[in-house]
Amino acid sequence: MNQKIDYITILIVIVLVCCGLLAIYSATHTGDDNVNDYFSRQLMWAVFGIALMIMINFLSFKMLNRITYTLYGLTIALLILVLFIGKTGQGAERWLVLGSIRIQPSELAKLATILTVSRFLSDKYANVNKLKYLVSTIVLILIPFILIARQPDLGTALVFLALIIPILFWAGLNWFYLFVIISPLLTLILSFNLWAFMVLMFLITITLYLSKRKIYIAVGIFLINIGVGIATPKIWDQLHPYQQKRILTFINPEQDPKGAGYQIIQSQVAIGSGGIWGKGYLKGSQTHLRFLPAQHTDFIFSVIGEEFGYFGVVVILSLFLSLLLRLVFIASSVRSQFGSLTVIGVITVIFFHIIINIGMTIGLAPVTGLPLPFLSYGGSFLMINLLMIGVVLNISKNKFVM
Repeated sequence: MNQKIDYITILIVIVLVCCGLLAIYSATHTGDDNVNDYFSRQLMWAVFGIALMIMINFLSFKMLNRITYTLYGLTIALLILVLFIGKTGQGAERWLVLGSIRIQPSELAKLATILTVSRFLSDKYANVNKLKYLVSTIVLILIPFILIARQPDLGTALVFLALIIPILFWAGLNWFYLFVIISPLLTLILSFNLWAFMVLMFLITITLYLSKRKIYIAVGIFLINIGVGIATPKIWDQLHPYQQKRILTFINPEQDPKGAGYQIIQSQVAIGSGGIWGKGYLKGSQTHLRFLPAQHTDFIFSVIGEEFGYFGVVVILSLFLSLLLRLVFIASSVRSQFGSLTVIGVITVIFFHIIINIGMTIGLAPVTGLPLPFLSYGGSFLMINLLMIGVVLNISKNKFVM
């Protein structure tokens, strides 16, 4: 039994895209002879993407399921190819150039990985609490993560790591396995501070004791976390200098106000100067005097904050919240395990981008180069977001299909 088209989700997405177009026009309409190209190109991608989003809604749900492994294999091949012939931009080999078109395989990899992991875990014999299925799921996610990290594009690569916990949790993973996965990540973060590391080790010890697992399992997990803590300095040394600088600038942007900390400081000034109602459309001084780099891409939220103030920020955040809640409702109501897991994956990707992007514009997250969904300039990024929503619409339309 098929359902009607989900007009609510479509409307929210279109409003967000329109807000993005307005912000991009404002961010690029002066100071460059070719600035109109940014708006025109984004408008073209938006029209094409929205049309594609609606078209996917009418695809066969079974065909969507069948093409997942093929799409994943193609994407991995493209990610390998981009390492050899990819166009370098901003310190990373991220692009495949086909004439005047630039393709970012890492964006397509997000959807391909979500679909593939969802199909794998929806197999009737799959049990995420069995080691072989758990490890296989993580490997499917780690392959694109490693290839993208080697470009190097650590920001986009982290999106794939963010998929692991939500998808495994939604698939029914036992709490202890979740703990085993999460604890090394916490150790990696907190090991920079000795006291935080010691407190975490104490909490891990208590958790292992209460879990009543076999002694060799508990000791093994504890030693893994200790090993991660010891290896953290070496991991830090493996990061590229610009990646280290971003993290250090996040901790204290004022230590290099004219260098690495410049973007964060100017972004905070732009958002703070907007006040309650903003300075008015096309009237943002930080925006139009070009104090803020990447204002039409990674820092588009700063443009909105300056020109529309607290009111504009609340509107954008409300639209994002409405979209995410709508997607959670769809994931909860879909009968198909494949469909439900796919929607959770889409939610995770969009939510991670929102949190990290807005966090870095207000100084609560390091500058990672992650754009804001539906708003930031970028054809590949906009297209893949609309494509993911199109898949969700298809799943919602077929929510009663097993």
